[in-house]
Amino acid sequence: MRENKIVILDYLPNGYPGMRKIEPIAQSIGYHFTLLEVFPESEVQVGEIFEIENKDKIKHIRRRLKEKELTNYARNNLSDIVKKIVKEREEYFVKFFNTASRITIRMHQLELIPSLGKKHAQIILKEKKKKPFESFEDIKKRIGTTVEIEDLITRRITKELKGEEKYHLFVPYFPTPASSRRTFVT
Repeated sequence: MRENKIVILDYLPNGYPGMRKIEPIAQSIGYHFTLLEVFPESEVQVGEIFEIENKDKIKHIRRRLKEKELTNYARNNLSDIVKKIVKEREEYFVKFFNTASRITIRMHQLELIPSLGKKHAQIILKEKKKKPFESFEDIKKRIGTTVEIEDLITRRITKELKGEEKYHLFVPYFPTPASSRRTFVT
């Protein structure tokens, strides 16, 4: 998936400490949850949203980042910004709940969402057969959970970004030779 929109997680006006060339760098996350290091054209603010093609603000993408390469400040902002993206893309995630399928004979994609075990997965499957879900609030009411659905999805995405998960539901997986066991589930 190609990122077209990014949200700034941290802005370093002089780059990283020890860099040979002093130039501004921003750490960001795309709307498809790819962590990116970008060169901004001018000063940017944490939480600002940019179109990648907007050359007035973003010169170019320098590289893809791993979660452990984020600054502490970016890491602290990550969960809040991911939740903001999840809320903006509610329709996409509701569609996920309506179309989720089995990964193996014994495991369903829904079971990989934190706090949704086999019991909630079965309730979701029964409810979506009656009528497709329409919103996070609809899912919450019909499955009888007190936790906000966007919080559950945010927790899952954060775990995937940290590399703690074998299966990837929402974060693109870019395999490296040492981690070829993980699977991206679509």
